[in-house]
Amino acid sequence: MKSRHVPRLSAIALALCLTLPPLAATAADGTPALIPLPASIEAREGSFTLGPDTRLVVWGGDEQAVHAARDFAGLMQSSRGFTPKQGAARRGNQVEFVLDRKASLPGDEAYRLDIDDAGAKIVARAPAGLYYGAVTLWQLATADGGTGAARIDAQRIEDAPRFGWRGFMLDSARHFWSVDEVKRVLDMMAMHKLNTFHWHLTDDQGWRVEIKRYPRLTQVGGCRIPSGDAGKLPLTGAPRLYCGYYTQGQIREVVQYAAQRHITVVPEFDVPGHATAAISAYPELGTTDKLLQPSSEWGVFPNLFNVEESTFQFLENVFDEIVALFPGTYIHVGGDEAVKDQWIASPRVQERMREVGAKNEMEMQSHLIRRLERHLARHGRRLLGWDEILEGGIAPNATVMSWRGTEGGIAAAKSGHDVVMTPASHLYFDYHQTLSPNEPPGRPVQVTLEKVYGFEPVPAELTPEQHKHILGVQANLWTEHTRNFARVQHHAFPRLAAVAEIGWSPAAKRDYAGFLTRLPVQLQRYKALGIEYAKTPFEVLAKAEDERKAGTVKVALDNTLGYPIRYTTDGSEPNAQSPLYAAPVEAKLPLDIRAAAFAGNTALAPATLHRFDAVSLLTRTDEQLATCPDTGRLLLRLEDDGPAEGERAIFNVTIFYPCWLWPQADMDGIGAMKVRLGRIPYYFQLAHDEPNRRFLPAQTPNGELLVQSGGCRGPVLARQPLPADTGADGFIDVDVPVKNVAGRSDLCFTATGDTRPLMWVLDRVTLQPAK
Repeated sequence: MKSRHVPRLSAIALALCLTLPPLAATAADGTPALIPLPASIEAREGSFTLGPDTRLVVWGGDEQAVHAARDFAGLMQSSRGFTPKQGAARRGNQVEFVLDRKASLPGDEAYRLDIDDAGAKIVARAPAGLYYGAVTLWQLATADGGTGAARIDAQRIEDAPRFGWRGFMLDSARHFWSVDEVKRVLDMMAMHKLNTFHWHLTDDQGWRVEIKRYPRLTQVGGCRIPSGDAGKLPLTGAPRLYCGYYTQGQIREVVQYAAQRHITVVPEFDVPGHATAAISAYPELGTTDKLLQPSSEWGVFPNLFNVEESTFQFLENVFDEIVALFPGTYIHVGGDEAVKDQWIASPRVQERMREVGAKNEMEMQSHLIRRLERHLARHGRRLLGWDEILEGGIAPNATVMSWRGTEGGIAAAKSGHDVVMTPASHLYFDYHQTLSPNEPPGRPVQVTLEKVYGFEPVPAELTPEQHKHILGVQANLWTEHTRNFARVQHHAFPRLAAVAEIGWSPAAKRDYAGFLTRLPVQLQRYKALGIEYAKTPFEVLAKAEDERKAGTVKVALDNTLGYPIRYTTDGSEPNAQSPLYAAPVEAKLPLDIRAAAFAGNTALAPATLHRFDAVSLLTRTDEQLATCPDTGRLLLRLEDDGPAEGERAIFNVTIFYPCWLWPQADMDGIGAMKVRLGRIPYYFQLAHDEPNRRFLPAQTPNGELLVQSGGCRGPVLARQPLPADTGADGFIDVDVPVKNVAGRSDLCFTATGDTRPLMWVLDRVTLQPAK
């Protein structure tokens, strides 16, 4: 469907950023604005001014220490606008980088930072610790949010991470990210002291790494045709391919770049499921005779690698090249969401199961995983997989990544296996952060900053002896709906700052309120480094109680994170002198409220404009409408399929049953309503969830808009037939007459007819007073 961006009638608009005084360098309790919070901070008398004349001194000329000093200098240039000098030692005004392999410190990532009137000194026993000490010093030097020379209070910081695995996963299979974008991710991880980059490189939608022995993996498996208009060349209508893969040279470049920032890259290559792209390239690897192509759809697919010896050999050959590219300890083999229907239906797979002694399909998958584990062990590597690898018997030395809650991690740790905790409920970053209508496409299930910060990786069910099996914590960003790099950053930040503190800081020192006092300074660092963090957690949302007949409105304001709100109603931008919000604002219509959340004198996001008038009070967008009961409630925030580049319309829709609810709509005096609809491809594979996909049968060729009052089981107000296609702008407006409805009523809007291959989606509803 052809479409364009459509302004929302909720009238949420973002104004220009405000220029306000710098932030305080410390919280009210004197804690420096550091994220993650160090293990120990001891305040001392005095201070040191780090400026353009400060010298960076490396004792002994150690190359890795010199590298840490250079990285520190680069951060200072990016954030404060100057580069400290590098030169020989002299008394005073210096930062010393000391790599002392005999230093009394608890680990290779630990460091000690001393600051006094003469300067700063970072001591570590390994390069990683020296690097992290430099990051802490940089954070201290940027704590006021300003530029130029920085005054840093005298103090001693002794620090070491709580966990050895502090990770972030980026999915490059669903959407492909350039080498430069991946490097940006690594830079952003390093400034948060994260040390493990999990790189998801193969899936049903694309194979992203060059395997020289099997060139078709990238030649065929690296390209797909997107759904709808995005998959067509605009002038000819010919297929428009979406392609991308990393050469082995580029992989080595990324791995080296990560290592310089003390980040280990863990590649993931999925078996036996998520295999459509690979089977498309080499059909003999599949379980059926059906010819495939890399999919433009999302979800869970039935396509599995077969279990022939030749396929096992293929996988081992692939992993041989993978091992040569990635020198880290762990290789991730997936193991998740492998729907076994094809194996169950295949006589040859059943025969093969008998040959290897597998009693069921789960044991057959375990047989494959065990074989890969032995193969990787011969290369000195350890196998890592999602928690499904526990089913059918876990491989003896496998490490488990627990994503379906923490239960798999608990079971693995109790059985003596190492675990990385990454539950979807708290650490999946394709889930939305807020209820703001400005959230990008993704899953509207809320994984708020507070929820992320509150996650505890070590379950109470484990004994102290079992605690050692919890290697650490990781956030995951799946990119089905993440079409550009700005959205990657939006989803990741500031939530990745919370993950950094979970993984690094002592459990006893973690404090969400304290984190929020330190977060505004981190936002200033993001701005200085060009990180496009999410503004939605810092927006001000508005909810109106209307007295339409009286011509007045009462508006309640709210910030998700609870920061103070300042607002104006005279058209000016809020500033530090604007009224502080304390109670709902009552006023006559029309009313424009501009509001922003503040930390001290600093606005944390551009001011948000909320406009209320007679029309807006009678309008609800799809974001403002509720999901209908008994619809499976798989609510997604979906993007239109066109144009191929640039902005697209976005819709909230429950894909199991397209239905929207306006609770307690005021129908007094209403004579009609206008419903605006769009149409998008149904691009989902549901596997065993397919029976949950329901729809009302259509009574006309293209389906109807069904409108009911009194809820979705109430009387039918209208059943309006829909056209074969939308208008030139990608939308249609359906006029619905209203008779014999008054008072408050739950209005239900349902699009009838099969949702495949196209489904109708609601954009907004406007009630119209009777004339």
